[in-house]
Amino acid sequence: MYDMMTPGPTQVRENVMAARSRKFQNPDQDAAFTEYYKETCDLYSSLLHTNNESLILDGEGILGLEAACASLTEPGDRVLVLDNGLYGAGFQDFVKLYGGTPVLYTRDYDRPLSCEDLEEFLKKDHDFKYATVVHCDTPSGMLNDISRLCPLLKSWGILTVVDSVSAMFGEEVRVDDWQIDLLCGGSQKAISAPPGLTLVTVSSDAKKAMEQRRTPIASFYANLLTFKGYYEAKWFPYTMPASDIYGLRTALENIQADPDILKRHQETAEMTRQALISMGLRLYPKEGYSNTVTVFEVPEGFTASQILDEMLEKHNLLLAGSFGCFAGKLIRIGHMGENAYKEKAEQVLQALQEVLGK
Repeated sequence: MYDMMTPGPTQVRENVMAARSRKFQNPDQDAAFTEYYKETCDLYSSLLHTNNESLILDGEGILGLEAACASLTEPGDRVLVLDNGLYGAGFQDFVKLYGGTPVLYTRDYDRPLSCEDLEEFLKKDHDFKYATVVHCDTPSGMLNDISRLCPLLKSWGILTVVDSVSAMFGEEVRVDDWQIDLLCGGSQKAISAPPGLTLVTVSSDAKKAMEQRRTPIASFYANLLTFKGYYEAKWFPYTMPASDIYGLRTALENIQADPDILKRHQETAEMTRQALISMGLRLYPKEGYSNTVTVFEVPEGFTASQILDEMLEKHNLLLAGSFGCFAGKLIRIGHMGENAYKEKAEQVLQALQEVLGK
């Protein structure tokens, strides 16, 4: 079996896998499971430094992104889509799907978003119901500074929707301090649980916007309001994936027991970047590097598939290429969660040096 050093899914610790194999309760009938679910959501909220309610949804991380847009968007709503990466631009599809009008704020894909430039834009146009921003745009490894972007947007009365699926717990996230209204996460990235769950954290302002809609939400599964009052009623809108949630809980407890997790990610990322530079490789983007994924340009004389295939076949290491406008041009090394250890990154770097040396 190969070692995954991709930017998600990541390797999973044995205690997480063991938790998933426990005999499970009937989540539809056993009130004790409702307690367990809420305690898990509360733990997740506390790790993100927020008093906002969190929910665990049965679906891969993209479900949270769609649920955010489905629950907030009404026909005709103008939505500001901050676009400096493929995932950033992708939010427009969800906005259109639910009848909104996306307004793309498009900037270079090789640099993080500038708060100063965004503020100048907002002085001219700030009539938006909400704005979407990607914390770490994984196809390029771009990291945006949500600690400054979100308070700026809120100062103009704009709700904030943040995709931090690939960043949280490898990068600092402080939901309340940074005025994030709807934060989206996923189980398979730095949380280091298997894919299958999405997590959303919802502010009182976001709930108010959902509850005061003029039109009904045009979805059931992606409707966050279906969870309203679940705890008091001891009832879920659909059967919860108990085994997945057992694993998630253990993964969150692993994070809770690791006070140096952000430092570990930072040191592993810095070591990886410096090693690639010393090999003569060119990092991407030009600035705004993430501590969860390092991206480099495919060097002249090689193809992405050639490097990826040899890393897998000769060294049993699975890295990732990219896609869209980056297809065939970039290679990505994931060092998030259980992958964010220097010895694991060193194994990748040594193998990569051998492959490129050939």
